[in-house]
Amino acid sequence: MSTYTEEVGKKLNDLLEKTYDAEKGFKKAAENVEHAALKSYFSQKAQERYNFGHELKSELKAFNQDVDKGGSLTGTVHRAWMDVKSLFSADNEESMLEEAIRGEKASIDEYAEVLNETSLPSSTKSILATQKSTIENGLSNIKTLEDLR
Repeated sequence: MSTYTEEVGKKLNDLLEKTYDAEKGFKKAAENVEHAALKSYFSQKAQERYNFGHELKSELKAFNQDVDKGGSLTGTVHRAWMDVKSLFSADNEESMLEEAIRGEKASIDEYAEVLNETSLPSSTKSILATQKSTIENGLSNIKTLEDLR
């Protein structure tokens, strides 16, 4: 059975921190859009990330790893940028959607990086693969929201 190294625990906590950031970002985006389908999409993605966070925390705890709390400075700056962009952009809904797509693509890369860790226990690998797949499927489905007009 594979065990958690300190490095694996750190990578998973980094992923958890980014999951918190994504949840907060999607909540903020849902608050800043009027388009019903986009509002629903952002709200659903926020709930998805909330669920991901709980799965990751449970997995970390199961392997006696410390769980970091909160989000990152980068995430805070990103949400502030989304607020500013929504104030000054005539196409704020479209630009927030584009930013969400960019963030989702970055998440997929981050999951892939952690999944390449050879010392991951099978339960952790399974959780991460499922979450990554969910993000990828959501990214495929987002194409229907890109044509807001």
